[in-house]
Amino acid sequence: MIQSVKGNGRGQPGPPDLFELMKKFTRRLPSGKGLSSGIGVVILILLVWAGLTCFYTVQPEERAVVKRFGAVIGITDPGLHFKIPFGVDQVQLVATERVLKQEFGFRTQGTHSSGRTNYSEQAFEDESLMLTGDLNMIDVEWVVQYRIADPIKFLYETREPTRTLRDIAESVMRRIVGNMLGSEVLTIGRVEIQKQATTEIQEILSGYDTGIHINTVEMQDVVPPPAVQPAFNEVNEARQERERMINEAQKQVNQRIPNAEGTALRTVAEAEGYATERVNRAEGESTRFSAVLREYRQVPEVTRTRLYLETLNDILPNIGQVLVVQDGQVGPLPLLDVNRQGRQAIGGDQ
Repeated sequence: MIQSVKGNGRGQPGPPDLFELMKKFTRRLPSGKGLSSGIGVVILILLVWAGLTCFYTVQPEERAVVKRFGAVIGITDPGLHFKIPFGVDQVQLVATERVLKQEFGFRTQGTHSSGRTNYSEQAFEDESLMLTGDLNMIDVEWVVQYRIADPIKFLYETREPTRTLRDIAESVMRRIVGNMLGSEVLTIGRVEIQKQATTEIQEILSGYDTGIHINTVEMQDVVPPPAVQPAFNEVNEARQERERMINEAQKQVNQRIPNAEGTALRTVAEAEGYATERVNRAEGESTRFSAVLREYRQVPEVTRTRLYLETLNDILPNIGQVLVVQDGQVGPLPLLDVNRQGRQAIGGDQ
């Protein structure tokens, strides 16, 4: 006899009951007939029955768990296989390569001809309504995708592995959501919740030896309940306005602080340049004075005369004409006209 796993395998019809066939056959035999004819027919029926039950086929996405007298003897791969007939070997087919899913808060009814998925209109609020860490109600719909990694553990380690998976997934999701703020669950916390739920569900299932491997936990719709939807929209708009104002202020900060820093650096650089110039000029003046003093000590008269003439050369161009008036003279006598060349140059330019 070939058995199937409910919801995860496929079944094959079992052979007819041998005793019922024999009873029907013996009733139809006329009295006085030879026993040899009846035995031959019985043997023929046994051979046909054995031929119908000694082979079984495993599809590519399945694995077959073979039991002999109720004890598991192994797992067979896809293909055509032989087994001992007459119910000695029993086969259970498990879809180990198929990705299965459990839906929470909604149900999928099928796919429309256009490819669009149809969902049930029934509300599953007992699964989706949760209480967050800030005591707010939130409606969470999610899907757990899994596959059967070990058919033997899946069939025999737990009584109802699928129901166990649903209970564990719901418990873990409620605890994770209950430890977070409602705003985080609705906005930035979805990826973290999915990763944490996948890890924790897998750890619990591995501890129970269910033979189930969790592929992903995906959150679908995460919305507040309809009764508080308007208030939530207002709060969400206020948060968006706050974020906009924060971004504007940050933009101003990013513009003005670099400008102020640039101005400060330029002022410091100018001050350092001015200080360097003053120091170099003072050092040059000191060096020149030391050189003049050294020459003055060697030849005082020559140095004094040279300094006197250099001073006059610097002063006289700034005082204009120099007139010497003597007693008894008719008019002033121009002695030095140091600006004559300057006036001639200006007149020539005009």
